[in-house]
Amino acid sequence: MKGVIVAAGYGSRFLPLTKTLPKEMLPLFDKPLIDFILDEFEEAGIKDVVVITSRRKKMLEDYLDREVELEEALRKDGRKELLERIKPRNLNIVFIRQQEMKGTGHALLLAKPVLGKEAFVVAYPDDIVLSKPGLTKQILALHEKTGKIILAVREENENLSRYGVIQPKKIGQSIYVESIVEKPINPPSNLVSIGRYLYTHELLELLEEGFKDHKDGEFFQMDALNHLARQDKVMAYETEGLMLDTGEPYSYLNSLFLYLQNHPTASKVFRNFVEGCSASPPVPLSKSGEGTKNKTKRG
Repeated sequence: MKGVIVAAGYGSRFLPLTKTLPKEMLPLFDKPLIDFILDEFEEAGIKDVVVITSRRKKMLEDYLDREVELEEALRKDGRKELLERIKPRNLNIVFIRQQEMKGTGHALLLAKPVLGKEAFVVAYPDDIVLSKPGLTKQILALHEKTGKIILAVREENENLSRYGVIQPKKIGQSIYVESIVEKPINPPSNLVSIGRYLYTHELLELLEEGFKDHKDGEFFQMDALNHLARQDKVMAYETEGLMLDTGEPYSYLNSLFLYLQNHPTASKVFRNFVEGCSASPPVPLSKSGEGTKNKTKRG
């Protein structure tokens, strides 16, 4: 089983920050988004990881490489706690560049020569799920029982037009995907797909066939996925755990607050900050941008 991280996009919602900083390197307090995905993969026993990247994302390659000189400096200074933070992961990581932004279906096809014939997990760092066991391990367990393609989903009652929304179908005690509609005007349900998928090699074969007839614009996997869904080969897994949506600035900010609330060491600092804000309301700003209270007269 291999893991794939799709990380080639522009991150345009976060501009100008993402002009030089990959969105996958945005921090949730003490670590970047991509580390949460790698933690999931390691916990699930995945050793081989493919990162679909682009020429704007060279920082990802540098970050996931070893920093030998820094390791040696920390070792000499006896900074064991810092050395632990940057220790190399026990992963084999391959980077594949998507030279043109042709969509996620095209990105997955680029990984086809590396993936072989086995099933594989695809993760998007836009969606972070805090759970034990991790989400990758959860969907992997369901695949091992059923042999099906697995889509992680969750209930969402607002802004459904932002998501891929599934039409669920109950077969026995299991939820199958009858179809999935991307950013629907009239959603078929309130179950939205989030950024974890476990695909079989059959999806790649269909993508390869579909791409032969593709003309212009981005190429996505939805047609191939819906083709397999009509054959009852796609199941939905309702996500367990705290969902952090980091896909756009305001949801990222909300996710940062949620993460701090649940952080083992930072939560106390965060609670004190919130309580302090409640006790002392923000100072209103004048037209010049300076606070209107407690000004110090300048000579």
